[in-house]
Amino acid sequence: MHIALLGGAFNPPHNGHTMIAQQVLDFAGVDEVWFLPNYGQIPPKPVAPVFDRLAMTRLIELPHVRVSTLEIDHALDGDTINLVPHLPREHRFVFIIGSDQLPTFHLWGRWTELLGKLPFLVFPRYGYPNEPIYEHMSVVSNELLVGSNISSTKIRARVKQGLPVEPFIHPAVARYIADHALYR
Repeated sequence: MHIALLGGAFNPPHNGHTMIAQQVLDFAGVDEVWFLPNYGQIPPKPVAPVFDRLAMTRLIELPHVRVSTLEIDHALDGDTINLVPHLPREHRFVFIIGSDQLPTFHLWGRWTELLGKLPFLVFPRYGYPNEPIYEHMSVVSNELLVGSNISSTKIRARVKQGLPVEPFIHPAVARYIADHALYR
């Protein structure tokens, strides 16, 4: 099976994540997308506890999309190269990043080695050019591609200010955030 990995903090997961997943399924020739909540972050940053981020991510239901706990199960530090040995060998993998990550991709741990072991799909983000593109990277493109500027940072800020978030995140995730008093 050909699987696209969408890694990140998922702090919280939002409709931008589901839009990316659906369009990678539609336009990139993969069989499944796996949401891959990270355990650690490089550089370290304050995030909701891993069990909350995982629980929220599991609330999202989309055909051919599942949640993988590979990073959490192995307590990985968030450096993507450390994930590679844990990927099931019976599948082919590609890693999804937003074009906003391209300018600093060269700062990723062992990035040249990583590109040799795991190809990357670049999803366009508003306000960020699709460059630089390195070897083993390809840009998701189609005339029907829909982008957004939804981000976890904006969702957290809206929660903190008491603004509605339901149009931008799954209703079950909004309930989880409210029930667990996250991001206040």
